Amino acid sequence: MSAQTGSLAPSSVALDRRHRHARALRVSFVLAVLVVLVSAVSLTLGDAGVAPSDVLAALVGRADRLTSFVILDLRLPRLLAAVLVGACLGLSGALFQSVARNPLASPDIIGITTSAAATGAIALVWFGITGLALSGVVLAGTLVAAVLIYLLAWRNGVSGYRFVLVGIGFAAVCAGVVSYVLTRADLRDVQQALVWITGSLNSVDSTSLAVLAVSAVVLIPAALLVGRPLAALGLGDDLAAGIGVRPERTRILSVGVGVALAAVAVSVAGPIAFVALLAAPVARRLVGRGSLALVPAALVGALVLVLSDVVAQFAVPGVVFPVGVVTGIVGAPYLLWQLTRTNRVGRGG
Repeated sequence: MSAQTGSLAPSSVALDRRHRHARALRVSFVLAVLVVLVSAVSLTLGDAGVAPSDVLAALVGRADRLTSFVILDLRLPRLLAAVLVGACLGLSGALFQSVARNPLASPDIIGITTSAAATGAIALVWFGITGLALSGVVLAGTLVAAVLIYLLAWRNGVSGYRFVLVGIGFAAVCAGVVSYVLTRADLRDVQQALVWITGSLNSVDSTSLAVLAVSAVVLIPAALLVGRPLAALGLGDDLAAGIGVRPERTRILSVGVGVALAAVAVSVAGPIAFVALLAAPVARRLVGRGSLALVPAALVGALVLVLSDVVAQFAVPGVVFPVGVVTGIVGAPYLLWQLTRTNRVGRGG
């Protein structure tokens, strides 16, 4: 009887794994369809309304010159930036939350995007750096900040609770740096920096979009590759090491990829709040517990940002808000709910 039970256990585990994988595929497919539909609708909106058939004609190169200019030169770059930035932030949040095993450990809570904002504000206001150079400076500054946060949180390993607390403290320091830079700068420089710090897709150009696209092509597969050993850490470090996974190496690689994803997104659109915090928990609820849900998290991030940008552009006629204003309005109540929930189950501060 016991032998029969022992033979059934592995098959039930394999069956559960296949069920979760199939569910993740279905969820990813539905989310991808939603992203495409919302994106298609967003291309038809605006003062110069374009019919869906004309949008399709512009995409295949058969529209007139004006329609092609509106779709291909004005709207499509912004839309592609929203999709890629949202996907990068969603993946980054999923990696950080999985490493820390804490739903509050997202880049915008633990100081990653705030350090990017501080680096970007200094580069923009004091040195006038923009474009590709700004992306490189923000990435370098964010990597340095992430190393500092990781080292400060290290004590015979990294616990999620300590990681979050150290990150929140580091975020407060970086916020102070941003405030100091803005108060000491020229008013015209401050206006440009404030829009960027709030999080905006208004100034996306071909250079920044190219940097974002190339970075996403490299970093998104890297995140998916590191996801397999990272999932094994859910079994515990000892069991994960027993099946050939190096726990600390996996954590460092995951944090590195997560930092790079967040830094690239911030360098293009500024520190857009709460997308990274929201995406992974929503994706895991859709897929089910026990899954990292990296691909669904990326798609949820893309969907949230595209929807938020549509609201930012068209909610108030004649006014285009920075997209970070919309994500902040949506994300702040979720953060409060998550704080009360984590405190209830003993994982919060």
